[in-house]
Amino acid sequence: MSQRDYYEVLGVSKGASDDEIKKAFRKLAVKYHPDKEGGDEAKFKEANEAYEVLKDSKKRQRYDQFGHAGVGGATGGGASGGNPFEGFGGQGVHFDFGDGGLGDIFGSFFGGGMGGRQRGPVKGRDVEVSLTLSFEEAVFGTEDEITLTLDDECQHCKGTGAEPGYGMKTCPTCKGAGQVNKVVNTLFGAIQQVVQCSTCRGKGKVPEKDCTVCGGSGIERRRQTIKLKIPAGIDDGATIRLEGRGEAIAGGKKGDLYVHIKVKAHKKFTREGDLILSEQSVNMIDAALGTEIDVETVDGKVRMKVPAGTQSGTDFKLSNHGVPHLRSNTRGAHIVTIKVGTPVGLSKKQKDLLEEFKAAKKRGLFS
Repeated sequence: MSQRDYYEVLGVSKGASDDEIKKAFRKLAVKYHPDKEGGDEAKFKEANEAYEVLKDSKKRQRYDQFGHAGVGGATGGGASGGNPFEGFGGQGVHFDFGDGGLGDIFGSFFGGGMGGRQRGPVKGRDVEVSLTLSFEEAVFGTEDEITLTLDDECQHCKGTGAEPGYGMKTCPTCKGAGQVNKVVNTLFGAIQQVVQCSTCRGKGKVPEKDCTVCGGSGIERRRQTIKLKIPAGIDDGATIRLEGRGEAIAGGKKGDLYVHIKVKAHKKFTREGDLILSEQSVNMIDAALGTEIDVETVDGKVRMKVPAGTQSGTDFKLSNHGVPHLRSNTRGAHIVTIKVGTPVGLSKKQKDLLEEFKAAKKRGLFS
């Protein structure tokens, strides 16, 4: 779905002052705030997104010149700098790789929290780790490995708790029920509760002979390496969830592994949503007469034309050299800001030529 014009969203003209833009946003924020009765969260986010761009002079300049493509498509609902995960909580996005990282990366954006009470079968402990990527790895995606020492299913007994060659027998404590009655003394007297049997952990059966490796628990602590596929376009602060790759627990399913992504800063590039930004220096003469320059991008050097009369601070857009979109095969742009350098250490001849140019301009020979 196409995005509305940001000026239209705020109800201001393209020549609106900063104060007019601020007042327009505040009016809409009060009207549509989701905590207010009759509020509209979608319209509030839309107004907030427009304001985040138009209040910033540099972003506004790029928006006026290139449209939504000049500001990364969107700002992620007001997250500073924007990101390609707009509408899903900004940098708090959670990827859910239920099959170990090779499935639909958008399967479970919500419910990424690791706290709270478990429902249904008991679950092993969730594990959190951090993974640092280079700027290029985050842009193009990569495959990595994480080595952890975790409680896992015992390989010797395959998680049964019984020594290989021996079977299971009825639990002598619960008589196969998996539950026992427990009396708890409270201020209101003795209360009888039905709880899981601690001997068989609710299974109703115990090993005829305990496993010589895990002692009958079915769990052993083991070092393991987990392969992880990082999608192209992932941003700093995102979290990848690997279902069932946390710690194992007897009588329940494994916990989850949460990988928190950190992206190293690049010495030349900065990122703004699906945009990559950089600066390129051009000397005064080339800027005045026009030239072609080689611009470094994440794809390598790209030849770019600088028209005659280019002013310092002018932005140029290199389409499809930015960050890949997570939801499609397209990419954002690379925005190049030209910085015109003033010459220093001029020779006498060079100074004389500039003085001659200056005098000619005063006489109206040059516009």
